[in-house]
Amino acid sequence: MRLRTVLATLTAGLAAATCVSAAGSAGADSVADNACSPSVSIDRFSDALDKTTYHGTFVGNFSALAVDGDGSLAALEDRSSLLGLDPKTLQPTSAVHLADEKGADLDSEGLVIDIPHSRLRSSGGTPVSTLLITSETEPSVRRYSRDGKILDRLPVPASLQVAPAGRATGNQTFEGLTLLPGGRTLLASMEYAISGDSAGIVRFQTWKRHHGRFELAAQYAYRTDAGLGVPEVQATPDGRLLVLERGFTAGVGNTVRLYRADLRHATDTSGIENLTGQPDVHLIKKTLLTDIATCPSLGATAKQPQPNPLLDNIEGMTITGRDRTGRLKVLLVSDDNQNAAQTTRFYYLRVRTTP
Repeated sequence: MRLRTVLATLTAGLAAATCVSAAGSAGADSVADNACSPSVSIDRFSDALDKTTYHGTFVGNFSALAVDGDGSLAALEDRSSLLGLDPKTLQPTSAVHLADEKGADLDSEGLVIDIPHSRLRSSGGTPVSTLLITSETEPSVRRYSRDGKILDRLPVPASLQVAPAGRATGNQTFEGLTLLPGGRTLLASMEYAISGDSAGIVRFQTWKRHHGRFELAAQYAYRTDAGLGVPEVQATPDGRLLVLERGFTAGVGNTVRLYRADLRHATDTSGIENLTGQPDVHLIKKTLLTDIATCPSLGATAKQPQPNPLLDNIEGMTITGRDRTGRLKVLLVSDDNQNAAQTTRFYYLRVRTTP
Protein backbone atom coordinates (compact mmCIF):
# COMPACT_ATOMS: atom_id res chain seq x y z
CA MET A 1 0.00 0.00 0.00
CA ARG A 2 1.27 3.49 -0.80
CA LEU A 3 1.25 5.48 2.45
CA ARG A 4 -0.13 8.86 1.51
CA THR A 5 1.42 10.64 4.43
CA VAL A 6 4.96 11.78 3.74
CA LEU A 7 7.09 9.32 5.69
CA ALA A 8 10.47 9.94 7.17
CA THR A 9 13.55 8.96 5.29
CA LEU A 10 16.97 7.77 6.11
CA THR A 11 20.24 8.61 4.47
CA ALA A 12 23.72 7.82 5.73
CA GLY A 13 26.05 4.99 6.50
CA LEU A 14 29.51 4.68 5.12
CA ALA A 15 30.74 6.32 1.96
CA ALA A 16 30.07 3.14 0.04
CA ALA A 17 26.57 2.52 -1.26
CA THR A 18 26.20 -0.49 0.99
CA CYS A 19 26.51 0.64 4.59
CA VAL A 20 28.09 -1.90 6.95
CA SER A 21 28.74 -1.46 10.63
CA ALA A 22 32.01 -2.64 12.15
CA ALA A 23 30.33 -5.59 13.84
CA GLY A 24 28.36 -6.45 10.70
CA SER A 25 31.45 -6.48 8.51
CA ALA A 26 33.12 -8.89 10.92
CA GLY A 27 30.49 -11.54 10.25
CA ALA A 28 27.93 -11.10 13.02
CA ASP A 29 27.80 -14.78 13.98
CA SER A 30 26.81 -14.13 17.57
CA VAL A 31 23.41 -12.86 18.66
CA ALA A 32 25.11 -10.04 20.53
CA ASP A 33 26.43 -8.48 17.30
CA ASN A 34 24.15 -5.59 16.35
CA ALA A 35 21.37 -7.12 18.42
CA CYS A 36 17.85 -5.77 18.03
CA SER A 37 16.50 -8.36 20.49
CA PRO A 38 17.49 -11.85 21.69
CA SER A 39 15.98 -13.22 18.46
CA VAL A 40 17.05 -10.67 15.84
CA SER A 41 20.23 -8.86 14.82
CA ILE A 42 20.98 -6.53 11.92
CA ASP A 43 24.12 -6.86 9.82
CA ARG A 44 23.88 -3.77 7.66
CA PHE A 45 21.65 -1.61 5.51
CA SER A 46 22.00 -0.33 1.95
CA ASP A 47 20.70 2.78 0.21
CA ALA A 48 22.40 1.79 -3.06
CA LEU A 49 19.22 1.99 -5.14
CA ASP A 50 17.71 5.12 -3.68
CA LYS A 51 16.42 7.48 -6.40
CA THR A 52 18.05 5.59 -9.24
CA THR A 53 16.70 4.41 -12.60
CA TYR A 54 17.24 1.37 -14.80
CA HIS A 55 16.72 1.72 -18.55
CA GLY A 56 14.11 4.40 -17.97
CA THR A 57 12.34 2.59 -15.12
CA PHE A 58 12.34 4.33 -11.73
CA VAL A 59 13.93 2.07 -9.12
CA GLY A 60 11.88 2.27 -5.94
CA ASN A 61 8.29 1.95 -4.73
CA PHE A 62 9.25 -1.55 -3.56
CA SER A 63 6.46 -3.60 -2.02
CA ALA A 64 7.80 -7.18 -2.13
CA LEU A 65 10.96 -9.23 -2.49
CA ALA A 66 11.60 -12.84 -3.54
CA VAL A 67 14.58 -15.10 -4.17
CA ASP A 68 14.62 -16.52 -7.70
CA GLY A 69 15.68 -20.02 -8.67
CA ASP A 70 19.16 -18.88 -9.69
CA GLY A 71 19.72 -17.08 -6.39
CA SER A 72 19.06 -13.62 -7.78
CA LEU A 73 16.56 -11.25 -6.18
CA ALA A 74 13.25 -10.11 -7.58
CA ALA A 75 11.88 -6.79 -6.34
CA LEU A 76 8.27 -5.85 -7.02
CA GLU A 77 7.30 -2.20 -7.37
CA ASP A 78 3.76 -1.20 -6.47
CA ARG A 79 3.58 0.72 -9.72
CA SER A 80 3.47 -2.29 -12.01
CA SER A 81 7.16 -3.17 -12.51
CA LEU A 82 9.23 -6.18 -11.49
CA LEU A 83 13.00 -5.78 -11.27
CA GLY A 84 15.67 -8.45 -11.16
CA LEU A 85 18.52 -7.56 -8.79
CA ASP A 86 22.04 -8.85 -8.35
CA PRO A 87 22.03 -10.43 -4.86
CA LYS A 88 25.49 -9.05 -3.99
CA THR A 89 25.37 -5.51 -5.35
CA LEU A 90 21.57 -5.02 -5.57
CA GLN A 91 22.09 -3.50 -9.01
CA PRO A 92 19.15 -4.10 -11.40
CA THR A 93 19.66 -6.68 -14.14
CA SER A 94 16.19 -6.74 -15.72
CA ALA A 95 12.82 -5.00 -15.69
CA VAL A 96 9.41 -6.40 -16.65
CA HIS A 97 6.27 -4.32 -16.94
CA LEU A 98 3.05 -5.81 -15.53
CA ALA A 99 -0.55 -5.01 -16.43
CA ASP A 100 -4.07 -6.30 -15.90
CA GLU A 101 -6.25 -7.92 -18.55
CA LYS A 102 -7.09 -4.51 -20.03
CA GLY A 103 -3.49 -3.37 -20.16
CA ALA A 104 -3.80 -1.05 -17.17
CA ASP A 105 -1.10 -0.78 -14.51
CA LEU A 106 -1.44 -2.65 -11.21
CA ASP A 107 -1.08 -1.62 -7.61
CA SER A 108 1.19 -4.64 -7.33
CA GLU A 109 1.96 -5.63 -3.74
CA GLY A 110 2.66 -9.33 -3.09
CA LEU A 111 5.07 -11.61 -4.97
CA VAL A 112 5.77 -15.34 -5.13
CA ILE A 113 8.07 -16.98 -7.66
CA ASP A 114 6.43 -20.36 -8.22
CA ILE A 115 9.19 -22.81 -9.15
CA PRO A 116 7.58 -26.18 -9.96
CA HIS A 117 9.28 -29.51 -9.48
CA SER A 118 7.97 -31.46 -12.42
CA ARG A 119 4.50 -30.35 -13.49
CA LEU A 120 5.80 -27.72 -15.94
CA ARG A 121 9.03 -28.13 -17.83
CA SER A 122 10.55 -26.33 -20.75
CA SER A 123 11.71 -28.10 -23.91
CA GLY A 124 15.15 -28.35 -22.33
CA GLY A 125 13.75 -30.21 -19.34
CA THR A 126 14.24 -27.42 -16.80
CA PRO A 127 11.42 -26.20 -14.53
CA VAL A 128 9.42 -23.27 -15.89
CA SER A 129 8.80 -20.80 -13.08
CA THR A 130 5.93 -18.33 -13.06
CA LEU A 131 5.05 -15.25 -11.02
CA LEU A 132 2.14 -14.95 -8.61
CA ILE A 133 1.38 -11.28 -7.99
CA THR A 134 -1.30 -9.54 -5.96
CA SER A 135 -2.93 -6.21 -6.66
CA GLU A 136 -4.65 -4.55 -3.72
CA THR A 137 -7.20 -2.45 -5.58
CA GLU A 138 -9.59 -5.31 -6.47
CA PRO A 139 -7.93 -7.32 -4.87
CA SER A 140 -6.52 -10.00 -7.15
CA VAL A 141 -3.92 -12.72 -7.45
CA ARG A 142 -2.72 -13.25 -11.01
CA ARG A 143 -0.21 -15.68 -12.45
CA TYR A 144 2.23 -14.21 -14.96
CA SER A 145 4.86 -15.66 -17.25
CA ARG A 146 8.38 -14.44 -16.73
CA ASP A 147 7.93 -11.91 -19.55
CA GLY A 148 4.81 -10.41 -17.95
CA LYS A 149 1.98 -12.19 -19.78
CA ILE A 150 -1.11 -13.12 -17.74
CA LEU A 151 -1.58 -16.89 -17.52
CA ASP A 152 -4.51 -17.15 -15.12
CA ARG A 153 -6.21 -15.51 -12.15
CA LEU A 154 -7.02 -17.04 -8.78
CA PRO A 155 -10.49 -16.84 -7.21
CA VAL A 156 -10.99 -14.36 -4.36
CA PRO A 157 -13.77 -14.69 -1.74
CA ALA A 158 -16.58 -12.17 -2.22
CA SER A 159 -16.18 -10.77 1.29
CA LEU A 160 -12.52 -9.83 0.65
CA GLN A 161 -13.28 -7.86 -2.49
CA VAL A 162 -13.33 -4.08 -2.37
CA ALA A 163 -16.71 -2.45 -1.72
CA PRO A 164 -19.31 -2.35 -3.18
CA ALA A 165 -18.52 -5.85 -4.52
CA GLY A 166 -17.30 -6.93 -1.09
CA ARG A 167 -16.43 -5.62 2.37
CA ALA A 168 -12.82 -4.55 1.93
CA THR A 169 -11.42 -1.05 1.53
CA GLY A 170 -9.28 -0.16 -1.49
CA ASN A 171 -5.52 -0.13 -0.83
CA GLN A 172 -6.06 -2.15 2.36
CA THR A 173 -6.30 -5.67 0.94
CA PHE A 174 -3.73 -8.25 -0.26
CA GLU A 175 -0.29 -6.92 0.73
CA GLY A 176 1.58 -10.10 1.60
CA LEU A 177 1.88 -13.33 -0.40
CA THR A 178 3.82 -16.50 0.35
CA LEU A 179 4.02 -20.22 -0.47
CA LEU A 180 4.16 -22.59 2.47
CA PRO A 181 6.84 -25.31 2.43
CA GLY A 182 6.10 -27.99 -0.15
CA GLY A 183 4.54 -25.49 -2.52
CA ARG A 184 0.98 -26.75 -2.20
CA THR A 185 -0.49 -23.93 -0.08
CA LEU A 186 -0.48 -20.26 -1.06
CA LEU A 187 -1.29 -17.60 1.56
CA ALA A 188 -2.22 -13.94 1.11
CA SER A 189 -2.51 -11.51 4.02
CA MET A 190 -4.99 -8.64 4.13
CA GLU A 191 -3.48 -5.40 5.38
CA TYR A 192 -6.43 -4.21 7.47
CA ALA A 193 -9.78 -5.50 8.69
CA ILE A 194 -12.80 -5.73 6.40
CA SER A 195 -16.11 -4.06 7.25
CA GLY A 196 -17.96 -5.95 9.96
CA ASP A 197 -14.81 -7.34 11.56
CA SER A 198 -13.29 -5.75 14.64
CA ALA A 199 -10.48 -3.28 14.00
CA GLY A 200 -7.15 -5.03 14.12
CA ILE A 201 -8.43 -8.47 13.08
CA VAL A 202 -7.17 -9.16 9.57
CA ARG A 203 -7.86 -12.22 7.44
CA PHE A 204 -5.26 -14.50 5.90
CA GLN A 205 -6.63 -16.34 2.85
CA THR A 206 -5.17 -19.61 1.57
CA TRP A 207 -5.42 -21.59 -1.66
CA LYS A 208 -4.54 -25.28 -2.21
CA ARG A 209 -2.88 -26.47 -5.39
CA HIS A 210 -5.04 -29.00 -7.22
CA HIS A 211 -4.02 -30.40 -10.60
CA GLY A 212 -1.71 -27.47 -11.15
CA ARG A 213 -4.23 -24.75 -10.19
CA PHE A 214 -4.84 -23.01 -6.88
CA GLU A 215 -8.33 -23.36 -5.42
CA LEU A 216 -9.80 -21.51 -2.43
CA ALA A 217 -9.06 -23.14 0.89
CA ALA A 218 -9.05 -22.21 4.57
CA GLN A 219 -8.99 -18.68 5.92
CA TYR A 220 -7.51 -17.58 9.24
CA ALA A 221 -7.63 -14.49 11.45
CA TYR A 222 -4.67 -12.56 12.81
CA ARG A 223 -4.80 -9.70 15.33
CA THR A 224 -2.40 -6.81 14.78
CA ASP A 225 -1.12 -4.45 17.42
CA ALA A 226 -3.28 -1.33 17.83
CA GLY A 227 -3.09 0.96 14.82
CA LEU A 228 -0.86 -1.32 12.75
CA GLY A 229 -1.47 -3.19 9.50
CA VAL A 230 0.21 -6.16 7.80
CA PRO A 231 2.37 -5.17 4.80
CA GLU A 232 4.13 -8.52 4.35
CA VAL A 233 4.17 -12.18 5.37
CA GLN A 234 6.70 -14.92 4.60
CA ALA A 235 6.63 -18.66 5.32
CA THR A 236 9.56 -20.09 7.24
CA PRO A 237 11.08 -23.50 6.42
CA ASP A 238 9.27 -25.09 9.38
CA GLY A 239 5.85 -23.96 8.13
CA ARG A 240 5.33 -21.00 10.41
CA LEU A 241 5.22 -17.38 9.30
CA LEU A 242 7.18 -14.19 9.66
CA VAL A 243 4.72 -11.30 9.79
CA LEU A 244 5.58 -7.62 9.44
CA GLU A 245 3.33 -5.12 11.19
CA ARG A 246 3.63 -1.46 10.24
CA GLY A 247 2.15 1.91 11.06
CA PHE A 248 2.91 5.62 10.92
CA THR A 249 2.21 8.47 13.33
CA ALA A 250 2.72 12.04 12.16
CA GLY A 251 5.40 13.78 14.21
CA VAL A 252 6.60 10.46 15.64
CA GLY A 253 7.44 8.29 12.65
CA ASN A 254 7.17 4.65 11.67
CA THR A 255 6.45 1.61 13.79
CA VAL A 256 7.66 -1.67 12.28
CA ARG A 257 7.55 -4.94 14.21
CA LEU A 258 8.49 -8.46 13.21
CA TYR A 259 6.45 -11.39 14.56
CA ARG A 260 6.63 -15.15 14.37
CA ALA A 261 3.16 -16.59 13.73
CA ASP A 262 1.76 -20.12 13.84
CA LEU A 263 -1.27 -21.27 11.85
CA ARG A 264 -1.61 -24.49 13.84
CA HIS A 265 -4.78 -24.62 15.94
CA ALA A 266 -6.15 -21.43 14.33
CA THR A 267 -9.84 -21.53 13.38
CA ASP A 268 -10.89 -21.63 9.74
CA THR A 269 -12.80 -18.34 9.52
CA SER A 270 -13.97 -18.65 5.91
CA GLY A 271 -17.52 -19.40 7.08
CA ILE A 272 -17.66 -16.73 9.78
CA GLU A 273 -19.25 -13.52 8.52
CA ASN A 274 -18.09 -11.16 11.27
CA LEU A 275 -15.02 -11.55 13.45
CA THR A 276 -15.68 -9.66 16.66
CA GLY A 277 -13.52 -11.49 19.17
CA GLN A 278 -15.70 -14.57 19.64
CA PRO A 279 -14.17 -16.81 22.34
CA ASP A 280 -14.55 -19.95 20.20
CA VAL A 281 -12.57 -18.44 17.31
CA HIS A 282 -8.88 -19.16 17.76
CA LEU A 283 -6.70 -16.52 16.13
CA ILE A 284 -3.28 -17.16 14.65
CA LYS A 285 -0.84 -17.25 17.55
CA LYS A 286 1.93 -14.66 17.29
CA THR A 287 5.17 -13.97 19.16
CA LEU A 288 7.12 -10.72 18.94
CA LEU A 289 10.63 -11.22 17.58
CA THR A 290 11.63 -7.56 17.53
CA ASP A 291 10.55 -3.98 17.12
CA ILE A 292 12.87 -2.54 14.45
CA ALA A 293 13.14 0.63 16.54
CA THR A 294 15.27 -1.35 19.00
CA CYS A 295 17.92 -2.15 16.37
CA PRO A 296 21.20 -0.20 16.43
CA SER A 297 20.99 2.70 13.99
CA LEU A 298 24.30 1.78 12.27
CA GLY A 299 24.98 5.46 11.66
CA ALA A 300 21.72 6.14 9.84
CA THR A 301 20.13 9.57 9.96
CA ALA A 302 16.53 10.56 9.35
CA LYS A 303 15.20 13.73 7.72
CA GLN A 304 11.97 13.61 9.71
CA PRO A 305 11.11 12.41 13.22
CA GLN A 306 11.61 8.67 13.77
CA PRO A 307 11.83 6.54 16.91
CA ASN A 308 15.08 5.26 15.36
CA PRO A 309 16.75 6.97 12.37
CA LEU A 310 17.16 3.55 10.78
CA LEU A 311 13.42 3.30 10.24
CA ASP A 312 11.49 4.01 7.07
CA ASN A 313 8.33 2.72 5.39
CA ILE A 314 9.38 -0.97 5.46
CA GLU A 315 7.09 -3.02 3.26
CA GLY A 316 8.88 -5.96 1.58
CA MET A 317 10.51 -9.06 3.07
CA THR A 318 12.08 -12.32 1.93
CA ILE A 319 14.16 -15.12 3.45
CA THR A 320 17.45 -15.51 1.58
CA GLY A 321 19.01 -18.46 3.47
CA ARG A 322 20.57 -19.43 6.79
CA ASP A 323 23.78 -18.44 8.52
CA ARG A 324 26.26 -20.86 10.12
CA THR A 325 24.34 -20.84 13.38
CA GLY A 326 21.03 -21.75 11.75
CA ARG A 327 19.48 -18.30 11.94
CA LEU A 328 17.41 -17.16 8.98
CA LYS A 329 18.84 -14.43 6.78
CA VAL A 330 15.97 -12.02 6.23
CA LEU A 331 16.05 -9.11 3.80
CA LEU A 332 13.67 -6.16 4.23
CA VAL A 333 13.08 -3.20 1.92
CA SER A 334 11.31 0.12 2.34
CA ASP A 335 8.86 1.70 -0.11
CA ASP A 336 9.95 5.26 -0.87
CA ASN A 337 6.68 6.09 -2.68
CA GLN A 338 8.87 7.82 -5.29
CA ASN A 339 9.05 10.70 -2.85
CA ALA A 340 12.08 12.93 -2.35
CA ALA A 341 11.46 12.88 1.41
CA GLN A 342 11.73 9.07 1.65
CA THR A 343 14.43 6.48 1.05
CA THR A 344 14.64 3.11 -0.66
CA ARG A 345 16.53 1.11 1.94
CA PHE A 346 17.44 -2.57 2.25
CA TYR A 347 17.93 -4.14 5.70
CA TYR A 348 19.92 -7.34 6.30
CA LEU A 349 18.66 -9.20 9.38
CA ARG A 350 19.44 -12.51 11.06
CA VAL A 351 16.45 -14.06 12.77
CA ARG A 352 16.18 -16.98 15.18
CA THR A 353 12.61 -18.31 14.98
CA THR A 354 12.85 -21.21 17.42
CA PRO A 355 10.86 -20.60 20.64
